[in-house]
Amino acid sequence: MNEAKREQLNRVVAFLDGKQEEMVSLLEKLVKQESGNTDKAGCDAMGAMMEQELKKLGAQTQVIAMEKKGNFVKGELGTGRSGKPVLFGGHMDTVFPKGTIETMPWKMENGRIYGPGCVDMKSGLVIALYAAAALNAAGYEERPIRFAFAGDEENGHRESTAADEFRAASRGCAAVFNFETGYPSDSIVVGRKGSCRLTVRVKGVGSHAGNAPEKGRNAVLEMAHKVIALQALNDLEHGTSLNVGLITGGTAVNAVPESCEIQIDIRYTERPRLDKLLEDVKAVCGQTVIDGTSTELIVSSISDVMETTDKILALFEHYKKTAQEISYPGELHPIKVGGWSDASLAASEGIPVICGLGAKGEFNHSSREYMMADSLVPRAKLAAAAVLLLED
Repeated sequence: MNEAKREQLNRVVAFLDGKQEEMVSLLEKLVKQESGNTDKAGCDAMGAMMEQELKKLGAQTQVIAMEKKGNFVKGELGTGRSGKPVLFGGHMDTVFPKGTIETMPWKMENGRIYGPGCVDMKSGLVIALYAAAALNAAGYEERPIRFAFAGDEENGHRESTAADEFRAASRGCAAVFNFETGYPSDSIVVGRKGSCRLTVRVKGVGSHAGNAPEKGRNAVLEMAHKVIALQALNDLEHGTSLNVGLITGGTAVNAVPESCEIQIDIRYTERPRLDKLLEDVKAVCGQTVIDGTSTELIVSSISDVMETTDKILALFEHYKKTAQEISYPGELHPIKVGGWSDASLAASEGIPVICGLGAKGEFNHSSREYMMADSLVPRAKLAAAAVLLLED
């Protein structure tokens, strides 16, 4: 590292050393602005706040309006710089419905911060913003820094074009840093399973359960046979899982149910295995046990795998080396996980990407969700330094 680069690195660290209170203050504002995935108005208000924060950095911004879900916010800092861009990615929505802040209020207690979306992933957004601010303060001018913040990641962008926007933002980048929840173990995500959502509907024949049960064709019973057969398709040894998570059917306890519906979540590591599993699911749905019933299979969505490529592993090694360079308080480890994120979209474009770079914490999507307050500054330092020291 030459002297000029060392001086910039020192400026990054010095800038962030005094920013803990500011970062917590911004996080409090973001958490108190509820942005549940089904609350478009709340998500859009959150998006407006993020756009203003990007403008404060000097970034050029654009809000992509979505009809049903939260808007997509993108920006670029340092347009025209000579190096290949880097992308800071994340999402602004949470799983918590509007009003949750009343029963799950913002609070700080014993070094932990609580509140809806505090770690998944509003603290990650704060880290991304302050990492960029630190690079500004250090006089960084090598690469453009792009930002891509979605308003509907929690439902996989099934009702918007946000996935396409994220892919487009990642194209041509030297690296993508995605600020999802950080692990307390300091594991960095280098691989994620893909996901697939299915709906299965059985139509039967309704009838009075007491007066004419023989005239009915029980849709729930037909579905019960299918659920058992579907669950048997799990292949955990090869990283493929199928979970029948929701079931609804019937209208009254004294009526033979004429309809039943299930929703299925599939996770997979390789697309050929998903294709084989979908063929097996179709075969199960094509078999009829209760005469007079019919079955419909709907593929609601398919989300990409974040495959652990050599490029991704090389980016992780760079992040790990950077952590050592700045004496980051922890040892980084690579990890592959089952949950999906927007990092998979960048990976599908062949772009090096690592994920889980946000604040450390646990219990996402639950009333126990918390983040570790003392991880804000170190994680921002690490992200900023990783950009500063990145080489083509």
